[in-house]
Amino acid sequence: MERHITAPFCGQIAEELHSGDYVYITGTIYTARDAAHKRMSEALAEGKPLPFDVKNNLIYYMGPSPARENRPIGSAGPTTAGRMDKYTPALLGLGLKGMIGKGKRSQEVKREIAQNRAVYFAAVGGAGALLSKSIISSEVIAYEDLGTEAIRRLQVKDFPVIVVIDSDGNDLYETVMEAGGRLS
Repeated sequence: MERHITAPFCGQIAEELHSGDYVYITGTIYTARDAAHKRMSEALAEGKPLPFDVKNNLIYYMGPSPARENRPIGSAGPTTAGRMDKYTPALLGLGLKGMIGKGKRSQEVKREIAQNRAVYFAAVGGAGALLSKSIISSEVIAYEDLGTEAIRRLQVKDFPVIVVIDSDGNDLYETVMEAGGRLS
């Protein structure tokens, strides 16, 4: 099924999405990779606030290349989501509704996605230049010293993703493998 959603979004929207759905996201999403997740985890451990309210928001696991002339961002392809798995349960517990990346997630993260009624989307790896065309604006909002791994607020229009793990815990990667297929 093809869906168009606006981010941030509530749990009801997350529950309407199903593994295998093609989704086009318009609105505000945030970027954060390994180093930013580590800092957010440290902030939480110290009782400090996060640089943005994760509740009902989406985090895109991406570190862009420098912006080209007349563009808000350079190539903006996804990074491997599994590297963020140790940080994900805490963010889901704070109300994070979705993540965008590539690759499989741990069993613990899959359980937490279902328990917190969130979703995991995949963006097409290797298509960063194409994905960047859906990004209208990009602003560093935290951890500027991390360079490409700084947290950014992105405004996106019709950003294309696929629901891999839905709020019921259904995993597209497992479904495809059980059917004898392959999904990269």
